[in-house]
Parts: sequence; structure tokens; C-alpha cells
Amino acid sequence: MNTDSRPAEGAFRTGFVAIVGRPNVGKSTLLNRLIGQKISIVSSKAQTTRHRVTGILTEENAQFVFVDTPGFQTQHRNALNRSMNRTVSQVLSDVDLVFFVVEAGRFGEDDAKVLEVMPADARVILVINKVDQLKDKSTLLPFIDKLRQEREFIEIVPLSAERGSNVQALIAAATPLLPEGAPMYEEDEITDRSERFLASEFLREKLFRLLGDELPYGIAVEIEKFETEGRLRRIYAAVIVDRASHKGIVIGKGGEKLKRISSEARVELEKLFDGKVFLEVWVKVKSGWADDERALKSLGYD
Repeated sequence: MNTDSRPAEGAFRTGFVAIVGRPNVGKSTLLNRLIGQKISIVSSKAQTTRHRVTGILTEENAQFVFVDTPGFQTQHRNALNRSMNRTVSQVLSDVDLVFFVVEAGRFGEDDAKVLEVMPADARVILVINKVDQLKDKSTLLPFIDKLRQEREFIEIVPLSAERGSNVQALIAAATPLLPEGAPMYEEDEITDRSERFLASEFLREKLFRLLGDELPYGIAVEIEKFETEGRLRRIYAAVIVDRASHKGIVIGKGGEKLKRISSEARVELEKLFDGKVFLEVWVKVKSGWADDERALKSLGYD
């Protein structure tokens, strides 16, 4: 009887991989690069990713189910932050492998706190992102040596998610670490998230990008109606703000700001859905929604 529990040579492997790190280290950019299509929204603002977003990559001998998590929030200011941290903790307890993403040349207190919440028995690959932005490349090896003192990592992979450099090396390093198993999804599937969810996320990204420093802290998107007619999607969405004074910021002078936000979101959604999109957007006030557990639940937060 063979007691070796390792997968047979050449066996198909399937597993869940969490992508974790502090806010703004490039987790969503990495997920999009790994699966070859944008499904996770990206901006330089904190709290861009608020939900668990799953991306699926099927290779010849493996299927990765990547879970992009919110950046771990070290300031527990409200129910929204607590919800995001619960998501990170739940993901870490459910996966086969963890990609811990840090920024090249930078490892601070927030990074260390993320490392602290990882289970002791978690198998972790250290992903050093943004190596292309490192001005002095000679500092990379000492930086890696420093991080080796923090935890025993299975592999360490420096890369640039933005440029796509060395991403294949990360896939190659992770493949043999997945458990043996049949694929869970069809080969052409890239996410298990619904079109309704993706529509709300892509619209929220445009709000983050186009409002810039004017962005009200308490802002969210609620899809009130989503209809499909052949290849046409009719989407009716409300932008939720915390205060009445924030409505004008989102709408802009003569409605121009909201019109541009809606237009750019519609263009990206048409690419994603490969069909026409009718998108109608308006603004609603829900005071204190970010610290209201019931309101968060209605907006799809765990």
C-alpha cells in the first residue's frame, strides 16, 4: 500500500489561494494580472476592495481559485472595517495557500499586523510587488533577508503585477503546492461573482477614480435592478452617500461629474459583458450606513 500522500507526478491540482496584504500593495492588480482580465477594481484609495472577490485561472495541469481580500484594516473605526477584517480572517482559514503581498523595499507595522493574523500552519508565499519601482535594485536582497526573519515562507517571488513581469514564475512556484483534485469550474470561467456584483464594483471604482480627493468617505453602490434582454443589460444603480451635502460632490456642476462616472463605468461593463449596457445612476442619502450592520448586509457585506 502506498502511504505517500503527495499528488502523483503530473496529476491535476486544484486549490484556493488567498491574496492578502495591507491596503494598496497591489493585490487587486495582481489578481487581474493572474487571470488575464479585470474583475477586481483598482485605485490608489484605501478601502477600494471591500468584498471577497474570486478569480479563476485554469492552466493545463492546475486550477487556481484566487481570493482577493480587502486590505486588513488596522483602525477599527466602524462596522465596515470590522466586516472587511472578518472577510480576511475567514478567507485565511479556508484556503490551501496564501500569497502575502508586500511592496518592494517597504515593510512596516501594517504589514506586520497582517502577518500576525495568519494561522501558524498556513503555507505562505511571499510576493514582493512593485520591484519595477525600486530605485536601488541592490537593496532587494537585503530586504528579502530581512523578511525571512519575520516568518518561514515556502517561496519568495519578486514581481511587478502592473507590468506582468515574473508573474508566471509565481504561478509555477504555486502549482506544485496545490492539492491534487479535479477542477471545480469550467475552463472558461474567470469568477464566481455575479454580473450584478461586478456592475456595482466597476461603478464604485469610477467613483473612487473620478472624485479624487473630493471622495466622501461614506460612499457605496447599490444595484436596485439588473435586467438582461439577450446581450443587453439594463442596470439601475444608486450611489449611497452618508450626508446630504455629499450629493452635490458626486453629481457635480450641472450633473457633469455623475454623467462622466456613469459613462466610463458603462464602457468598461460593455467590455466585461461583451454586450450593450444601459446604465442609469442616481444618488441617495443613507446616514451612518458604514456603521450600521443592517445597512451593510443590504449592500452585500458579510
